[in-house]
Amino acid sequence: MSDAWERRATSLQIADLVAMSTDDWPGHVVATAYLQGCPWRCTYCHGGPMLDPTAPGVVPWSHVTDLLRRRRGLLDGLVLSGGEPTRQPGVVAAAREVKDAGLLVALHTAGAYPGRLPELLPHVDRVVLDVKAPAYLYRAITRTGAGVTTADKAFASLRLVLDSGVDLQVRTTVDPAVLTDDDVTELTAVLADLGVRDHVVQDARPGPVVDPYRDVLARVPRAHLHRG
Repeated sequence: MSDAWERRATSLQIADLVAMSTDDWPGHVVATAYLQGCPWRCTYCHGGPMLDPTAPGVVPWSHVTDLLRRRRGLLDGLVLSGGEPTRQPGVVAAAREVKDAGLLVALHTAGAYPGRLPELLPHVDRVVLDVKAPAYLYRAITRTGAGVTTADKAFASLRLVLDSGVDLQVRTTVDPAVLTDDDVTELTAVLADLGVRDHVVQDARPGPVVDPYRDVLARVPRAHLHRG
């Protein structure tokens, strides 16, 4: 497959399309496209079959654009999520096409591909970036990479988004089997020092893709769970 083809929006492997959501971008009514494939295998992930980068998409890009066209005036824009949406080169052309149609674009990402962002961010109105942990604990959650490799990518992506000026929310899902309260406090301070002004912390729930994690989570004392 040629590089030129992979960079087209029509090349996107799309695992699912939610036709209307008010949750994925508070204050806006959006459609959400879930792009196939992710390089990480986070303990609490609910992505399941969506994680496999070799799986073909089941929703053609034309279905996304047809939906946006039919619901123009009702939908404010499109959220590109995943999986990891920045894995696919065609995400840049997709975001550009939606923006050129006069709609808003949001990106939900874990920052696994910082090299994609300089080309993508000019076509994005909002980024929700999943920052998982202090750098030295990243591999315990992502279960890939060596040392702090995945953390390097995530924090490089964070720096690029901050420097771009695009509206940013950072989210951290607390894995209580890995993160202590002190770890979360440390991460919040690091993010604030870097310039993050909107940091949302949420609880992990065991996902079907990592069934052993369900047992791990069950063994964590309730008092150690961070938010109820």
